[in-house]
Amino acid sequence: MRYFIFSDVHANLEAFDAVLSAVAEEQADRMIFLGDVVGYGAQPNEAIDRLKQLKPDATVRGNHDKVIAGVEDGSSFQELAYTSAMWSRRQIRTDNRDYLQRMAQGPVTLERGIQISHGSPHDEDFYIVSHWDARPILHESESWIVFYGHTHLPMIYSTESKLSQYYPEDDEVYYNLSADKQYLINPGSVGQPRDLNPKASFAILDTDESIICIKRVEYDIQATQRKIRQAGLPTWHADRLAAGR
Repeated sequence: MRYFIFSDVHANLEAFDAVLSAVAEEQADRMIFLGDVVGYGAQPNEAIDRLKQLKPDATVRGNHDKVIAGVEDGSSFQELAYTSAMWSRRQIRTDNRDYLQRMAQGPVTLERGIQISHGSPHDEDFYIVSHWDARPILHESESWIVFYGHTHLPMIYSTESKLSQYYPEDDEVYYNLSADKQYLINPGSVGQPRDLNPKASFAILDTDESIICIKRVEYDIQATQRKIRQAGLPTWHADRLAAGR
C-alpha cells in the first residue's frame, strides 16, 4: 500500500498544485491530510475546493482551520497569523466554512497501525519540536507510525532515537522502517516550509516495502508572493516563502 501524506497547505495554491502534479506519478493508493489547508495565503477558497475535490481517505483539522471556520477565536495566535486568519474568515464561502467545521479532531487511527494528528496526539495544537517532545508519544502509542504536521519541519523520530533531521538540500530522502520500532513522522509543509528549503514538502509511505520518502518540489513562489501582497495580507507571509522560514 502506498500513502501520500501531506500537511499545512496554508492557502498556497501554486505549491499545492505542484505537489499534486508530482504525486500523480507516485501511484498512491491512499491520501492523508494532516491539517491547515488555510491560513497565511491568499487563496483559501481555492485551496479548500482543491482539497474537497481530492476527497482524502483521512483528514484532521489544523489550528488555522479551526480559527478560520470560527470553531475557535484565534486569541492564541500571534498578531500576523491572527490578521491573516481574520481576513481568511471573511473570504471563505459558507460551504467551505462548513467543510472546515466538519474536519475531524485528531488523533484519528487508520488501518495498518497508522495514526494521524495535526500536532501531538495528546493535544492537537502542541508543537513537537524535539526528541523530548516525541519520546512520551512514542512510548505511549500503540501505532506503528504517528503522522503529524503543525511545525512545518520534516522530521522522523523512532522509539530508539531521532533518526535524522531532514537534509534541506535534498529533494528526495528515503528511510527504511522497521516493523519492530515505532515512528513519529512529519512530512513537512506543502505551502509554507520552515526548514530553510523553500520547496514544497510531502511524503510517500510504501508499507509493502517499509520505506518512507520525504520529497520536495519547486513551485512558482513569486506568483504566491504577488497574490499575498495584492490581497493586502501581511508582507511577512510573502517574504518568508522565498527563504523557507
